[in-house]
Amino acid sequence: MSLLPYQLELLSPARDADIGIEAINHGADAVYIGGPAFGARAGAGNDLRNLERLIGHAHRFHSRIFITLNTILRDDELDGARQMAWDVYHAGADALIIQDMGLLELDLPPIQLHASTQTDIRTPEKARFLQDVGLSQIVLARELTVAQIAAIRAATDPARCAIEFFVHGALCVAYSGQCNISHAHTGRSANRGDCSQACRLPYQVVDDTGRFVAHDKHVLSMKDNNQSENLRALVDAGVRSFKIEGRYKDMAYVKNITAHYRKLLDDILEERQFSEQPLARASSGQTTFSFTPDPLQNFNREFTDYFVNGRQEDIGAFDTPKNPGQAIGWVTKLGPDFVELEVSNPDTVLHNGDGLCYYDLQKELVGLAINRAEPVSPRNKTQWRVFPKDPMEGLKDLRKGTEINRNRDMDWVRTLDKKSSDRRIGLWVQLAETATGFALTLTDEDGFAGTATVEQTHQPATDANKAEANLREQLGRLGATLFAVHDISLSLAQPWFVPASVLNALRRDAVAALEAARTSGLQRLPRAQPVVPPVPYPEDTLSYLANVFNHKARDFYAKHGVRVIDAAYESHEEEGEVSLMITKHCVRFSLSLCPKQAKGVIGVKGTIKAEPLHLINGKEKLTLRFDCKPCEMHVMGKIKRSVLQQQQRAAQEQPLQFYRTRPPA
Repeated sequence: MSLLPYQLELLSPARDADIGIEAINHGADAVYIGGPAFGARAGAGNDLRNLERLIGHAHRFHSRIFITLNTILRDDELDGARQMAWDVYHAGADALIIQDMGLLELDLPPIQLHASTQTDIRTPEKARFLQDVGLSQIVLARELTVAQIAAIRAATDPARCAIEFFVHGALCVAYSGQCNISHAHTGRSANRGDCSQACRLPYQVVDDTGRFVAHDKHVLSMKDNNQSENLRALVDAGVRSFKIEGRYKDMAYVKNITAHYRKLLDDILEERQFSEQPLARASSGQTTFSFTPDPLQNFNREFTDYFVNGRQEDIGAFDTPKNPGQAIGWVTKLGPDFVELEVSNPDTVLHNGDGLCYYDLQKELVGLAINRAEPVSPRNKTQWRVFPKDPMEGLKDLRKGTEINRNRDMDWVRTLDKKSSDRRIGLWVQLAETATGFALTLTDEDGFAGTATVEQTHQPATDANKAEANLREQLGRLGATLFAVHDISLSLAQPWFVPASVLNALRRDAVAALEAARTSGLQRLPRAQPVVPPVPYPEDTLSYLANVFNHKARDFYAKHGVRVIDAAYESHEEEGEVSLMITKHCVRFSLSLCPKQAKGVIGVKGTIKAEPLHLINGKEKLTLRFDCKPCEMHVMGKIKRSVLQQQQRAAQEQPLQFYRTRPPA
């Protein structure tokens, strides 16, 4: 498997190799990144040469690189996906993250396979099935509670399959893999890495009679995920890989958020190092930072821990899907080309290039970029005059008393533009004399050792104390390497005089030998073998929501006992109104219109029913239906005629029609 049961893995995203390298430098135990194609972020692919560069850097710390191959594939794409899998395997990648089960029917390299969040893992039965067909790590649905995660852990084998869980970043409102709104409206498939993000749009919410329930609200837009306060509970529930969302995010985000969770996980490791079940990090070294990590400094829609501790009322970013930033003060005066502000904290310093924002009277976020910022008076640290980059007349509803937020701090941006971390592997140094010279052995924290020898006359030192201090100083000079000295031991009959040039060469050769030992000692992650005979899938019927988009995937499910298999929504067999999205988020609950909320409320009990609501954005209309028993919401709609026509030729070239009725025994 990828992780030993006692290891904790911090898994960071990377848009490209340079960001991935900095994720490793800031403490990531593993990085997930798009390969040349077939990743669920269509614009985040990487060529093999850059992947090799990242893999080489990561492996120096025994960190791992996972390649996303997590879209659903057409029949004509299977061979290209198979070839890409072999290419990244030969480049040294450690695992593939997959969604399409058709890949398991191909001649893949012996590379480890992980189940993408797109596989929609919500139940112990589904998790155990994926473990038994050969997936070594599974990403659980973000909507699960701690108790549900623990139940999945109890149903699976920690020695065979590690549990991965998203702890930070943007939240998709749908159960991952269960949203077809983008494809229905635009022909862009979220299951194929090209989501149009209809969930971030503003909607009118109306009931069946046409009455307005909400006006221009982003009712499908979630706040961002932040599990900082729940890490210990997640560890206890069985999570071993802690995943940060963000393969489209920039360098500063990855540096900051990786550092934030590195520090939190290191605290947990330190707390539990002497417990009955001690924990360890999944890669080598310790990381120090030249800044204090702060998730509030990066783009965020404010934070929620979503459903980990049960259903919460305030999980939505309904006013805006943009970054509202942090409140810093309020407007005191408007000039012809400037705005004067009173900041609430005298330590707040405004900079040229900072981004400010405020809510207008319609609760829409308005941005205000600073061209120049200056104190109103040298003696007053709370009064600032800022000159916006854009004309004042464009700043809608800005007036005296308006609260101002800052959503970009240029001082913070400049801090993360520079080198901001140092990751070192601890080692022990031993210098011993030999019959003809000296031997230097470096042993690192993982038990790897490198030795170098030199022939050198044993020349007595004129000053023993000075000679010993010189030996220790020269041997400890590891600044340009990835190592840091824990201790230096001198196994010498006496402190000999050794020229600095000899010691430097000896140290360089020993470091090279140690790095070579670490490289040869890094084992490739083993590919799990599926259970024989094939285990049955938990259900014998699959609808279009199972995302079966090629005949190899159909063969896979048939082999595992599924009797009825519909083609994926992208095959266009579902032309009528169907569930385009399934979500744990409930608009009725968030708008205080849930029958369960009203239960027992005098004067309200029985008057609120879970009747459908409708979402309207321009010409687009969606219907919300509420399934109260599992507490889920279905967003209903139908595919646009223009999308059907646009895709008609492709469907004719690659027809997909599996069996929609139970075949004869």
